[in-house]
Amino acid sequence: MSIKVAIQGGRASFHEEAARKFFNEEEVEIVECMTFKETCELLKARKVDYVVMAIENSLAGSILPNYNLLRDYRFHIVGEVCLNIQQNLLALPGTKIADIQYVESHPIALSQCSDFLEGYEHIIVKEGVDTALCAQKIADEKLKNTAAIASMAAAELFGLEVLEKRIETHKKNTTRFLILKDEIVEIKNANKASLSFQTGHSVGSLASVLQCFAEEKVNLSKIQSMPVLGRRNEYEFYVDVDWKKQSDYDAAIRKALKHTAHFSIMGEYLKNNRV
Repeated sequence: MSIKVAIQGGRASFHEEAARKFFNEEEVEIVECMTFKETCELLKARKVDYVVMAIENSLAGSILPNYNLLRDYRFHIVGEVCLNIQQNLLALPGTKIADIQYVESHPIALSQCSDFLEGYEHIIVKEGVDTALCAQKIADEKLKNTAAIASMAAAELFGLEVLEKRIETHKKNTTRFLILKDEIVEIKNANKASLSFQTGHSVGSLASVLQCFAEEKVNLSKIQSMPVLGRRNEYEFYVDVDWKKQSDYDAAIRKALKHTAHFSIMGEYLKNNRV
């Protein structure tokens, strides 16, 4: 029986690549969605088994709207995938860069390739909903004056020509994806966790929480703050931590609970070191 995985975007998108990498090319049925909210609604309704959701890029930073979705839906994080993102300029076969009037792609992909695009003043940049869907649009509509920024897989799938390879500004361009499920799954030998909490307004309150992890030799790999809805000057903090000894992590959690409110373990999973 195949695993049903909802992704934002279409075939040959980076989300599909992340899904297939995480599930090791098992029997995976990809369910394409136009928005991240749509993927969450499918998971909430139990129409899919998992959601793959991009959460941060090494160039563009955190994807803040997706943190809002994590807050609203409270799904459980059961894994992560880190991909090295290689962007390419794709167009119909026979097209020259001089023929291109428009370049279309996802806003984050466009920002990743800003230096390349600045070198072509005659090109108008247009935002699309997904890298692969922009490539498909060119193929389907036979757009001779438009290029897409997308993956090599998209070029192969839609029969497009690669005008320029590796046009991302920084070659160590990495996107981190979360694997979400609507139920708790115990991950054997978990060594990373995503947590959320709120703190008081006193001086040093956040520092006190972070010190709990430092004292137990638990590494803090990310921290992100988001406003608490309807409460002025109040914030919810999202942190990622990883550890070598489970006992260190357990001790840090016990300490942190004493300094926080609305503490939540969003998921405990295996750290992804491969790119």
